[in-house]
Amino acid sequence: MLIVALTGGIATGKSVVASILADLGCYIHRADQTAHQLMKPHSPAWAKIVDYFGPTILRKNGEIDRRRLGEIIFAEAEKRAWLNRLIHPLVLAEKKKLIAQLEKEGRYKIYVSEAALTIEAGYHHFYDKIIVTYCPPEVQLARLMKRDSIDPALAQKKISSQMPGQEKLRYADYIIDTSGSLQRTIEQTEGVYRYLLQDYYLKKATLNSQKRK
Repeated sequence: MLIVALTGGIATGKSVVASILADLGCYIHRADQTAHQLMKPHSPAWAKIVDYFGPTILRKNGEIDRRRLGEIIFAEAEKRAWLNRLIHPLVLAEKKKLIAQLEKEGRYKIYVSEAALTIEAGYHHFYDKIIVTYCPPEVQLARLMKRDSIDPALAQKKISSQMPGQEKLRYADYIIDTSGSLQRTIEQTEGVYRYLLQDYYLKKATLNSQKRK
């Protein structure tokens, strides 16, 4: 199975591209959903987060208020770094277990992990290929303001908390520019998928050759 990272800045179209790749037959793993599961009430990660940030981040039902937590970590880099150091290794461990299970089942050729901070976390070396979604900063800002119903200052703070988009492009094997129409994004994604299939068969042939030695 080909192991692929789908990353890019916040509000640059990762989820749209992931949905297109899913329609094409890829297995899509959304890191945010795994992180959310890991922070369920009374889990080990939940306990550490509550101990560090205090009970004010909790809703009445004991769940972590992710919006409140987000406001804190986007405003304070040290606290954001602490949370990332806690959650990222746990998410990666879950990914490894899932990949092992999928490879055993043999149903998918391509596994895609959708995660905004793959490169920032230093996990890009784990993947066979990296796809980076990109759009101009002004488009990204407008999308984020509309999506999250937030003002320009908060939107820019969220964007600035991540690696600049242009810098992420240096790590990309494939780039998808999502600034145009949806149809244009679909066409680019389909093109990348065809390359990923080639990468898969090349990896498979290489592994088979190594086994015969």
